[in-house]
Amino acid sequence: MENAKQPYGTVLIKAASILDVLSAKKEPQSLNVIAQETGLTSSTALKILDTLLLIGYVKKHPETKKFELGSALIKYANKYLANLDISKISYPYLKELQNSLDETIHLGILEGDEILTVNKLETNKPIVCLNSRIGLSKPLYCSAMGKAVLAEMTESQITAYVNRVELKAITETTITNSETLLKQLADVKRNGYAIDDSEGEKDVYCLGVSLVMNNQTYGAFSVSVPSYRITPQVKDEIIQAILKTKENILRELQQNYVFI
Repeated sequence: MENAKQPYGTVLIKAASILDVLSAKKEPQSLNVIAQETGLTSSTALKILDTLLLIGYVKKHPETKKFELGSALIKYANKYLANLDISKISYPYLKELQNSLDETIHLGILEGDEILTVNKLETNKPIVCLNSRIGLSKPLYCSAMGKAVLAEMTESQITAYVNRVELKAITETTITNSETLLKQLADVKRNGYAIDDSEGEKDVYCLGVSLVMNNQTYGAFSVSVPSYRITPQVKDEIIQAILKTKENILRELQQNYVFI
């Protein structure tokens, strides 16, 4: 009987098991936990983690000495992200939205406590959203897409989020007070859309909506406009357009999936 073929480079398998553990956790993990859950010794796990840190697959918090996934993995995920069902289904509607408004459109998905941009449709007008790109993550509390998704969560989930996440100032107008954030999320739930008024990027005004159906979050999308171009009339036009686009995308999702 032919012997089973042995894998080459078992350290890669061990590294993959560490990445699996980190990807399954919402919070950074200590060396001891990683070693215990992978079945590795602490010394072996640390050697592999040091290599993963070097290439950016893992990052380490200097204060707590805990580890979590690094941003370098995003460049390998971009092609996959571009093929996500929500990206495919929403694209025609987002393209139509972009054509009608001629503003920058972003599509994002929920990744832990952040919103990850998986598609971006550029405006033909002077570009002001210089910091936005596919693969960029932003905290939920300071982005229109993030707040739209956050507002869809249960009260207990929102409370846990507020207790878990430090509301750090990204710009001068970033919400850093939990009570203010909770009041704004109540407005989002009531109005059906979220606003980011230069909170994630200076001088950029965003309006966003979630894509949630049957308690499943598929993502969110937003329209980004230079703050100087926002007027009550422009704002109302965008709100009506994104709500209609949301309705169309959710209808398409309903037709493509059988919900239980």
